[in-house]
Amino acid sequence: MLKQNDKLVIASHNQGKIHEIKLLLEPFNFDVISAADLGIPEPEETGTSFIENSVLKAVEVMKHCNLPCLADDSGLAIDDLNGDPGVYSARWAQKQDGTRDFKIAYDRIFQILDPHQSHKAHFVCVLTLAFPDGRIHSFEGQVHGHVSLPARGEYGFGYDPIFTPEGYSQTFAEMEKDFKYGISHRHYAFEELKQFLRQA
Repeated sequence: MLKQNDKLVIASHNQGKIHEIKLLLEPFNFDVISAADLGIPEPEETGTSFIENSVLKAVEVMKHCNLPCLADDSGLAIDDLNGDPGVYSARWAQKQDGTRDFKIAYDRIFQILDPHQSHKAHFVCVLTLAFPDGRIHSFEGQVHGHVSLPARGEYGFGYDPIFTPEGYSQTFAEMEKDFKYGISHRHYAFEELKQFLRQA
């Protein structure tokens, strides 16, 4: 099992996600590095669920580096879009050159939905920890709320500027980072992961 100062690879190239995960892992004092730091390419996400993609990413990156890997697959599911963009959340923001611009995704969502209405939605995060000996463990967190335009806030990343969690008037992107981390889908998945790490 993982001990203090053990290497742990985050299976991501998304700098916002890497930063957030590193903050959440700080109490464990692991030596956290990313797949981007190691020059490991991002695996293609071919799964049809968050858990499939999370497992796929963790296992593929682990095979490249032979170190424990932590992958995160997360996305926004909108009720009025039958759960879309869901597992395709990143693809909805993809430009022709392969880079991402989430304004493209916002425009696409609100071409379909009334931008003057709020629409029920939830963020999902599935974390998967994959070890070189073949052990795989996954943990899920969700946060419910709604999406609406205009996009608001300077913090966060991805769909944060259009998502307002239940019980709050601010979008995720309007919240101070530390506060947002404490109520996010990733936080709830991490609480499950932390419980596992403490018991192991």
